Amino acid sequence: MKKNIITISREFGSGGRTVGRKLAERLNIPFYDGEIIEKVHEETGFSQDFIKEQGEHSPTKSIFSYAFVGRDVNGISINDYVWNAQRKIILDLAEKGPCVIVGRCADFILRDRDDCFNVFIHADEKFKAERIVKEYGETDKSPEKRLREKDKKRKINYKYYTDQDWGVCDNYDISLNTGTLGIDKCVDIIEELVK
Repeated sequence: MKKNIITISREFGSGGRTVGRKLAERLNIPFYDGEIIEKVHEETGFSQDFIKEQGEHSPTKSIFSYAFVGRDVNGISINDYVWNAQRKIILDLAEKGPCVIVGRCADFILRDRDDCFNVFIHADEKFKAERIVKEYGETDKSPEKRLREKDKKRKINYKYYTDQDWGVCDNYDISLNTGTLGIDKCVDIIEELVK
């Protein structure tokens, strides 16, 4: 079966979003990343900045943080509302047809689809650190510290909502190293595999 839905999970700074965007352009199919944030904003009323951060990252660097977030009378936290809205939107987008979806546990959400191809993009720390300084600029934190914090929060969020380990090869159809292969070669490889 042809793989029409491509999910891109990625380490911060590895270029996974760029790989996904270029792949979508080559395949002439929709690309969803920031659009998911906009749709969750419309559905929930939460700010886009809040959704951008909470939709993929744990509240702190510990899985126990989920035990301490505020919950409504049904036991549902704000993070759960964001997760449920994202999940619904990702399922709806996949139903609309071929597309590339970046992050937000899409690989797990769409795991039962036969037409889904799940990719994990990673790179060594030096490549990622240089890339985030170039792409996002300097901050008061070292690039290496930013990388570790961002990916740790992604890993915790993924574990909490999927009960799977983020970045483990069993969860993906392929794992590609942009630092070794380059972004364009990664796009070439995925394109060849999904056609």
